[in-house]
Amino acid sequence: MKIVVVGAGFGGLAAAVRLQATGHDVTLLEKLPTAGGRARSFGQDGFTFDAGPTIITAPWMLEELFAVAGRQLGDYVQLARLDPAYTVRFEDGSAFRYACDERALEAEVRRFEPNDVAGYRRFSAAADETYRRAMPLVDRQLHRFASMIRAIPDLVRLRAWRSVADLANSCFRDARLRQVFSFHPLLIGGNPFTTPAIYALIHALEKRGGVWFATGGMGAVVAALEQLFAELGGILLLDSHVAGITLDSTTQRATGVRLTNGDLHPADAVVSDADVARTYLDLVPARARRVNSDRSVRGRRYSMSVCVLYFGTKRRYTEMATHEILMGPRYAELLADIFGGRKLAEDFSLYLYRPTAADPSLAPPGCDTWYALAPVPNLAAPIDWDREGSRLRNRIVQYLGQRYLPDLERQIVTERWIDPRYFRDALNSHLGAAFSLQPLLTQSAWFRPHNESEDVRNLYLVGAGTHPGPGVPGVLSSGKIVADLIGPARTGKAGTPRHAETIAE
Repeated sequence: MKIVVVGAGFGGLAAAVRLQATGHDVTLLEKLPTAGGRARSFGQDGFTFDAGPTIITAPWMLEELFAVAGRQLGDYVQLARLDPAYTVRFEDGSAFRYACDERALEAEVRRFEPNDVAGYRRFSAAADETYRRAMPLVDRQLHRFASMIRAIPDLVRLRAWRSVADLANSCFRDARLRQVFSFHPLLIGGNPFTTPAIYALIHALEKRGGVWFATGGMGAVVAALEQLFAELGGILLLDSHVAGITLDSTTQRATGVRLTNGDLHPADAVVSDADVARTYLDLVPARARRVNSDRSVRGRRYSMSVCVLYFGTKRRYTEMATHEILMGPRYAELLADIFGGRKLAEDFSLYLYRPTAADPSLAPPGCDTWYALAPVPNLAAPIDWDREGSRLRNRIVQYLGQRYLPDLERQIVTERWIDPRYFRDALNSHLGAAFSLQPLLTQSAWFRPHNESEDVRNLYLVGAGTHPGPGVPGVLSSGKIVADLIGPARTGKAGTPRHAETIAE
């Protein structure tokens, strides 16, 4: 069966590899000149930068993806486990070494606040129970409401209406520890004070699987998947901007895609790894969208955006780890400004990434590669980024230079800056949201846009905006779900995917 996949992010690559490996004829179309989507990498002045995600927390998902094709992940890319996984630093000068080992974590909690060790054990037990009950939903098809009904008892037992911050606050007295054990939703675009407690499973996921770094950076993982797809006979076409999904006017079945240059790519099924909102608003005619109408799509709640300063320094700062979480002076108040505010706050918290701590080859000898990421409001907020972007860049460099990276301004030898407009313009992300939809209870599982379109037959969706959600494990799982929905290269009816004859409720 001929399948066209739109977008070569991790979700599109995962779906394309699985479908090609199971006998389909897959063409993968990517708007940008390089694959990877949010996860693409770029070189500048001898430095190599990961543009987006940097953390691998479920390496078995990548191993399984290569195994489907009869290959071994280790033959394509090397992963190294990080210990500690992160360093979380606070304004008072304290630093929490966040390990993935339970004993090491307890020791760090005890160092911060001895009376919170029992609270950590309660938090850890809750995260483990959440993982046990919720993790099976991650790669399960949830396009039918009956699937959600079956999950409700587990959600009730887990008290899923609580937020991750509510759970952490109920377990810890120390304000710093409350932040350490609740910040994880930010890594997938969620506000810890509104993201449901089921996402505490991230803590259990890290304990079980660890936090890993790919030698060569995340771009090496993208390159490995590109190579695998090519070896299987798949076709990847870069600089191919899709203008629309073509439909059979009688059956409302996807028949292929049309590029902005007028080229047509006919297909028996289309898989979209484009931003889910823009897939419906831009690629599917309004007349064909009963469930995903303009009003419905625009009415959803989208994640915050981010600003990122990529920079290279002519010296190494060896005291800094690969992943650093730099907490600012405010927590709940700053998050309220980011997710609901109408202006840019004067303070910030940062994720500081130093891949050369794990792989010095990503910079010239004696140098370091970095990025500093600041969560900011998405483009729904009327912020003048031409003016505010340069101001924020300068504040970040000044702050880092004063507190963590001495003499930073004079040490920077190359840099690049992105703001929410990058996500809108380069990645076609609605409102410049860095992670698509927020992971709210009302936008999770069945309530999230389905992997099998409710409106267009033979149209499937992968990536951050569909089930199970953002983050590398989530988007890889979405590729598996869609490959399972379409099935191997067998047809019940000529040219019709196995599940396409049934439209989800």
